[in-house]
Amino acid sequence: MAENNPNSISPSKSIPIAPAPWQLEGEGIILVYKFSKKWVEDFGQLPPKLQGKFKGGLGYLMLVNYKNSPVGPYNELLLIPGKFSPTGKQSITKIYVDSEASTQNGRANWGIPKNTLPFSWKEENGKSEIKVFSNDQVIFSIEVKSFGTPFPASTSFLPIDLHQSWEGQDFYTKPSGSGWGKLAKVKIKELRPDFFPDIRLQKPLLAVKINPFRINFPISDHEL
Repeated sequence: MAENNPNSISPSKSIPIAPAPWQLEGEGIILVYKFSKKWVEDFGQLPPKLQGKFKGGLGYLMLVNYKNSPVGPYNELLLIPGKFSPTGKQSITKIYVDSEASTQNGRANWGIPKNTLPFSWKEENGKSEIKVFSNDQVIFSIEVKSFGTPFPASTSFLPIDLHQSWEGQDFYTKPSGSGWGKLAKVKIKELRPDFFPDIRLQKPLLAVKINPFRINFPISDHEL
């Protein structure tokens, strides 16, 4: 029951409680990487529980403009470095959103370590320009331009299988989604390494803009 769950959200007029599952719609940008163990350990800003446990696999930088969600529209920036032992599953190690309702429910539902900061997401002349702020200072900005013929994209192509730990509890979640993608050219213009791992010298294998997409975040399991 909720009152026995240490991750449950206390009732609040300002923070709506939105239990899983969630169905979300919007647009997103995915940069796919193959990070080295050394880079992840040295620069990945891993939480203590994941240090020394990186196993490789594909890493993702994602920027998402959720236009419909159970807590309303919001923007998101996140990093998944890859897979970690002993489960061999992925973990979101750094994530910002511009909705406190998303932050609180994301922690409670899936153990996702969200933090809340303001975003700007502008579409002009066929380009997306996304910025994240702290105290009116830009801590991350990226310019994205998609091109080419649209193609179907899904989590079967870029799988996400998460193991998150939050406040002493394990969360196992496998989101599923699909949409239409185009290849993209990206330029990270600004990045504050004290807020987000510095990936500017890491070359992505692939960059895709997916618009529109739908994704389902199911109820988490707490045991493998």
